[in-house]
This record gives sequence, structure tokens and C-alpha cells, in this order.
Amino acid sequence: MKFRVLCLQSFAALTLTSVALAATAAPLKTLHVLLTKQESVMDPAVASDIATASINENIFEPMLTYEYLARPLKLKANTLTAMPTISDAGKTYTMHLQRGILFTPDNAFHGQPRELVAEDYVYSIKRLYDPGLKSPWLFMFEGKLLGDEKLRTDKLPAGKKFDIHTPIAGIQAVDKYTLRIRLNAPDTNFLFILATTASGAVAKEVIEAYGNQAGNHPVGTGPFMLSEWQRSFQIVLSKNPQYRTTVFSEAAGSDPAAQSVAAGLRGKSLPLVDKVEINIVEENQARILGFLNRQFDVLEQVPAPLAEMVLKDGKLKPELQQQGIRLNTFPTSQTYYMWMNMEDPVIGGYTPEKIALRRAIALSYNSKEDISLMEKGLAIQAQTPLPPSVLGYDASFVSPVQYDIQLANALLDKFGYQRGADRYRTLPDGKPLQLLMHSEANAAGRLREEVWRKNMDALGIRIQFKADKHSEIIHAARLGKVQMNELDWIADFPDGENFYQLLYGRNIGRANYARFNLPAFNQLYEQSQTMADSPERRKIYQQMALLLHAYNPWVLRTHPLSADVIQPWLQNYMRHPVNYTNWRYLDIAPDARQNSKK
Repeated sequence: MKFRVLCLQSFAALTLTSVALAATAAPLKTLHVLLTKQESVMDPAVASDIATASINENIFEPMLTYEYLARPLKLKANTLTAMPTISDAGKTYTMHLQRGILFTPDNAFHGQPRELVAEDYVYSIKRLYDPGLKSPWLFMFEGKLLGDEKLRTDKLPAGKKFDIHTPIAGIQAVDKYTLRIRLNAPDTNFLFILATTASGAVAKEVIEAYGNQAGNHPVGTGPFMLSEWQRSFQIVLSKNPQYRTTVFSEAAGSDPAAQSVAAGLRGKSLPLVDKVEINIVEENQARILGFLNRQFDVLEQVPAPLAEMVLKDGKLKPELQQQGIRLNTFPTSQTYYMWMNMEDPVIGGYTPEKIALRRAIALSYNSKEDISLMEKGLAIQAQTPLPPSVLGYDASFVSPVQYDIQLANALLDKFGYQRGADRYRTLPDGKPLQLLMHSEANAAGRLREEVWRKNMDALGIRIQFKADKHSEIIHAARLGKVQMNELDWIADFPDGENFYQLLYGRNIGRANYARFNLPAFNQLYEQSQTMADSPERRKIYQQMALLLHAYNPWVLRTHPLSADVIQPWLQNYMRHPVNYTNWRYLDIAPDARQNSKK
């Protein structure tokens, strides 16, 4: 009995001590953000949707990254000791890794610390060639690495299968911390590629331990690690306790806003928050109401159809300004488009009558009306796939395909798409003409359905819609099982190559969802890859844009202008033109958040 009393007294003392320590410890800082689409698999080699890529870039680390504040953009070493040494007339890159960088703990490591080494990047990059993954990022390396035909299934001898352990001259670990990459030809975008999350390091042990479920067990070396995951609802990232000391030391240039952010960050170790709580919020109204109810620290890209809830005449409403809420307008490196499956028996093909059908659909899209009514002016018309902020953009180019419903109907009449008694058209062979567009199962998806229903009614074309999750649509699209779908693409690196690769024939089954495969376009794309940004390359891009408009695998829509609203307690906020998130740089002023709730 006496022992039990002593134990209880000891327990009480320990409890009081713990309470006292907790009271004096700094409160945990949690960043509350949202993503507008459901996540897919957290595998940098596979995920191409913005939602998952946003999470992945905080878990997995490429060798290079971008400075947070530098405009124009500036690359810097990330896991390397310095920027790569480039030799052999731009064909050889030598990288030296920092020592002591650790992967976050996982059962695959059997309780042992696991250091990042050069061989991890060799494995991770060669893994993009695995045909089982159908990686949308293979275009960044395919045909560029010296000797990579030993990894490419289209180049392997009959009967020989892909083997990730096959050595190639194009990528080698010289020693434990030194990596050498050799290219077939100079590539002016290659440093950008080494800064993409898709080239981030994964550990072989993790991939082998979990197999095709590796995307459900993300293990990286980044500033955050996955701690909670309620699929399609909430993801929580926790500060990586093993993350190396990373002290902010960037210069800010002449921009006053950047200078202010730099002053708040200088000398501090990143990341600054302990947790990032990410909610998946697909409905437009729920995003705005959540922000106004202080559930989220920032709302990026205010949903245009409901912009009047926070904006008036393009400015933040006075009552929100009085609360200390801030508005930041940001020109995104993003393109919205509708694609059509070029292999589909109804809408695909390269014959005149199939081209006429797609051209008529493109002519039925009224971008000016869409921008005014649906986007509330927060967008500009897309003339080519390239947004204004990427290399290769040509402000003087105007698409030859502009809204003209009369011409669209005349085109369909000319090529045999006859109207029946019900005013709806048939195919030239007399069979019914029926289209099927996939759309996202949310309010925004339903709004987009109404736009295309109106467009098709004006042409006398029947259209049905199939609502599904974004990730399911992408999976089906890669298999060629989607006829039509709206999509957007945001730059992974700031060059036109990153957008035109979406139409390159070799990328069918990856990011070329339209399955466009035109030899003339492919040849121009390959030619452009050997060139730096120049008037000559812009002429090639212009020819590629004209071929896009000639065959119409896409209907180009808009480049959005992002109106971001920021809570008064959120510090160090600036949008980056390429990186999807800035979570590692953000800080919370707890008193300000608490006071705002009074």
C-alpha cells in the first residue's frame, strides 16, 4: 500500500512537472492550407497533378531548387554543396552531395539511419524509365542521357525487359557523394530539370519494401514528413526532425515586398512551422467561407465565379482590409485547355472530316464570354499553350481559331455532319453523333459542363457528361479511355518545352492525354529541344502552335490571374512562379491569429 501511495505521489509530481514544462514551451505552430483537388499517389515519379505535386515537393528533394525571392528566377543548390560543374561543351554535369542528409525513418530501413547518397539519385532518375510506372516525367531524360537506350523499352532487343540495375554512361555515382550525368547533346533546360520534384530522391529500400504501394508510403529527405492521411479529405505534414540546418540567407533585390519578406526570414532556420494541415476543398464556396471563417491562413486563386465575396472592382473589400487581410495578385504560369482524344473513333483522327469536327468545337468556345462570366475577368485568353511568364512566349501571336459559331456550323455542314428533324447532327456516315466529356464531380465541374453543353447545343451536337474524381480521370486518360476533358497545366520549369511536351507523340500514355502524334509536330519539338531561347526557337514554337490550331487536339482556354487573399497573422508570404508551395518559408504570429478571433 505504501509503495502504491509513493508511486501515485511520484506520478503526480511528474505530471505537474510536465504541465509546467508544457506551459513554458513555445506553442506548436500549425499552418492551415487547402488544396482544390484530391491527391493521388505520393510518388514523385508518377504524380503529375498539382495537388499531389504540392505535397511531394515538401517531402522529396531534387538536387537543385529555386531561390524564394529572386525575380527573375534563380536556381541554387539544394542537396548539393554547390551548383553543378558543367563541362564537355555542356554535355557533362558533376554534382557533389552534402554529407549527413538523412531520409525520414521508415520500417524499410530496419531501425537504422539512412543517409542520402549519389546512388539514390541514379536509382530515382533511372526509375522514371520503368514502363510499369508510365511516368509522365520521362520526357525530361528520355533520349538525353548518354546510353539510355539500354533502359528504353522501345530500344531494347526483343525479349529483353527493363532492368533498373542496368548501368548506363549517362548517369553514374562516381563515389558515395559524387554524381555524374552525361548528355547526348547540350540541353539549356537541364538545370531546370534537376530542380523538379520528379527528379527528387527516393530510397531503393522503400520502393522495394512497398512495391506498387510505394506512393502510399512517401519517404524523403525534405523539410516535412507525412504524419496523417485521411484520403481525399485531410493530410498533415510534420516538421522533419532530422532535416538538416537550412538558414535563410537570400538577397531580395529591389522589390519592397521581397525586401520585407527577406528581413523577416534572414538568419532563421527553415521550416518555421511545426505542422502543415492540408484540407482538400473542392467546392468553390467552401473555400471562400473557410477562409472568411479563419479556417485557412491563405486562399490562393480565389474561385473566380465567387470572387465578389471578397473582391469589389478588382480590389479587396473594405471590410476585409479593415481586418488586416491582404490581397496579392499573381500571374500564374498556367494554361487551361480542353483536350480531345486523337485515337477516339468519334472525335479523333487526322482526316478532313475529323479535323472539321474538332475545329467546329474549338470555334464554338467563346473565351471572351468565359473570361467575363465565369472567370470574372481573372484570366487572359490563351493564344498558344505558353503563358506569358515562360521562355518562348510570343505576345504578338494570335490564334487563327477564334469564336465564330456561324463558321463552325458551316464547317460541319460542309463535311457531312447533317442535322436531323430534331436539329441534332449525325456523323457523315449517318450514324448518331454523340460525345462524352469527363468532368470533375464538384460544383466547378458542373459549371464547366454547362459551358460545353451550351457550346454543343449551338452546333447541334449531343453531349453527355461523366463526373468522376480528378485522379480517376487522369488514370483513365493515360490509358486512352477518355474522349474529352478539361485540364490545366502549371509550369514545372519556366520554359516552353514544359508545355509543348504535352503534345509530343512519344509522351502518349504519360502527359499527352490528347494522344496527339503528328510527325511534323514531333520533328519541330525535337528540333526545339536542341535550342536555347532565341528568335529562331520562337519561330519554331509559332509553327508548333499553328499545327496545334490546324488539327485541334486542344481547345485553348485561358491563362488565369490568381487573386490570393492572406490572413493578417501569416508572415513571409510570396507566390513563386514555379514552385507550387512556399510552406517552408511561412510563419505564424500566434497572437495575431488569436486576437483576430476575439
